[in-house]
Amino acid sequence: MLEKDVLELLQKSGAILEGHFLLASGLHSGKYVEKFRLLEQPEATGKLLSALAVRIKKYKPEVIVGPVTGGVILSFEMARQLGTLAYFTEKTPDGGMELRRGFDVSGKRVLLIEDIVTTGGSILKAADAVRECGGEVAAYAILADRSSGRFNPPEPVESMITLEIETFQPGSDTCPLCREGLELVKPGSGHAKK
Repeated sequence: MLEKDVLELLQKSGAILEGHFLLASGLHSGKYVEKFRLLEQPEATGKLLSALAVRIKKYKPEVIVGPVTGGVILSFEMARQLGTLAYFTEKTPDGGMELRRGFDVSGKRVLLIEDIVTTGGSILKAADAVRECGGEVAAYAILADRSSGRFNPPEPVESMITLEIETFQPGSDTCPLCREGLELVKPGSGHAKK
C-alpha cells in the first residue's frame, strides 16, 4: 500500500478535518487527523493494518502493545493478523504509562503500535513501561507520522504515511486562522475558548 493509498483511505473515512484546531501541544492548525473516523471502520482499519503487518513481520514481535484507546484497537487487530498477544498500557496518575492486568512482557520482543504520532509522547511512555517490565522494544508501528522528524527513537519505526501539517503559535500575530476570526475548536472536546 502506497502513501497515496493511505491518504485516500484517510480522506474517504472522513479522518482529515479542516478548520481551526487547538492541538494538545497548544499550537493551532488548519488540519486535524481524527483517527477515530478511521478506527470506527473495522474493514478499513484491517486493510491498513494488513499492509503494515507485512512490513513489521521482520521484527518478529511476540507481543503487540498500544497506548490507551486508539492503541488498544490497533494492538488487538495487529495481534490478530500476526498471531501474537495484544496488550495495552494505561495512564498513571502522574501522566506516565503502565502495563496492568497481569500483562507479562518479560523477556519478550514487543512491537509498539500507535495511530497518529505528533510528538511521540504516548508511545514513548508505553515503551518505557515495556522496558520497566523486562520487555524488549523491537520496533514501532505508526499509522500516520506527523511529527516532522521529532519522533526518532533508536529502534526501527515503520509508518504507513508521513503527514506534513502546518502548525502555528496562537494569536492573530502568528496564526492566520486567528486573524481570519475562524472559530477555534479543540478536537474531541467540543469548542475551545479563544
